[in-house]
Amino acid sequence: MAANKQKGSGTFETQPLGDIESARSRHMWTRSSVHATGSLVIAGEWDGTVTAFDRDTLEAQWSVDHPEHAVGLETLGDSLVVAGRGETGTIASYDLETGEREWSYDTREDVGEASRESIFYLPYVVGLESGSVGNDEGAVADQTEPALYAAARRYERDGEHREWYSTVYAFDADGTVRWRYETDASPISIDLDDAGERLAVGYNRCMGVHDNGLVVLETDTGSPSWTWDPGTEGDRRVGDVSFDGDRIAVSSHGDKRGYLLGPGGAELWRVDLATETEIDGETLYAYPNHAHANDGRVAFVTGNTYAIESRETENRHPNEHRIAAFDADGNSLWDANVGGFIHGLEAVGETMVAPCAQNFRVREPDTHGVRCFSLDDGEQSLEQFEGIATAATLQEGIIGAIEEPVEYHDEDRTRGEYALRVGSLE
Repeated sequence: MAANKQKGSGTFETQPLGDIESARSRHMWTRSSVHATGSLVIAGEWDGTVTAFDRDTLEAQWSVDHPEHAVGLETLGDSLVVAGRGETGTIASYDLETGEREWSYDTREDVGEASRESIFYLPYVVGLESGSVGNDEGAVADQTEPALYAAARRYERDGEHREWYSTVYAFDADGTVRWRYETDASPISIDLDDAGERLAVGYNRCMGVHDNGLVVLETDTGSPSWTWDPGTEGDRRVGDVSFDGDRIAVSSHGDKRGYLLGPGGAELWRVDLATETEIDGETLYAYPNHAHANDGRVAFVTGNTYAIESRETENRHPNEHRIAAFDADGNSLWDANVGGFIHGLEAVGETMVAPCAQNFRVREPDTHGVRCFSLDDGEQSLEQFEGIATAATLQEGIIGAIEEPVEYHDEDRTRGEYALRVGSLE
């Protein structure tokens, strides 16, 4: 069942962020971040600048220089935590009111130094989650102390030999590392359950000893509670994970399906999302990159089309760039076209916000912008941008998004600008 579509109001306010290299026809890696609190909207930039703006006036309240690319933001109590990508893979905490740095940690100490001067080889903090831990008796449910969970990784290649190094962390509010969980696989997503007792870690690439796409860790000790894997050949495994009570939704890069798992990894159901499909003599597929589960419903988002024999194809998988929602039994609720590549899926309850960039094979500038969906019935809206939307946040009805400029390879013009865009769901 297709979802209804409704245009946005065009009322987003704009705060320019300076200069950045324009994206091209193919989407680029994560370069920016955005995060909203009760009073601020905070932008993290590619040059390391982190600026907190008043969310009503967009006046800058403070600005700091993170030591490297500021690719992730998260609130931890009265602090802002910034995830870095660079030589040190720095995680740093800043006072939300003043921007003063409180503590920092270099993940390079655990995942190692880059073996080559390339963005893909640098230490990269891919995920941050904030929660709470219990008192000295270990009663997690008491939620007495704020805690931060993070995942960092590093890649290297020597000829045909490829290898990943990764660490998952639990930090106390003062930056003390409570535990580490280390593997030779590549984490891509983490999610904390509502009780703060378990952390789900999705591993995208498993090409070493570690051979599970999903590991669920006990937050008090960092010990694995249970693991799961799609059981597919090759090193591709998981794209995203999302808790819903004691269940976890998983998007699988291994077989291009979506799963809902129960306690212990029991497979409750699975659905085909963008599985291998033959069109004009080519076998095509698309990766399910994002998942969101809430109140017995699950949504999955798929990405770009690829061909088994070559990534260069003029054909398109029929389910590329789609969002599809399912009920607690795996029955289809609705689906919709998201228009292009979705860099991330931010959600609060049943409301989902998807920043949309270009479809690199069929360049359609009208798809640039932020889409909002209701998990309940698929009702949606679109706020169009001239440039591409690469990051988004949702908090108390306020949407913050990052717009980046784009230059298509067959056009002699720049579309959009590097800017923070802020608007309301209403």
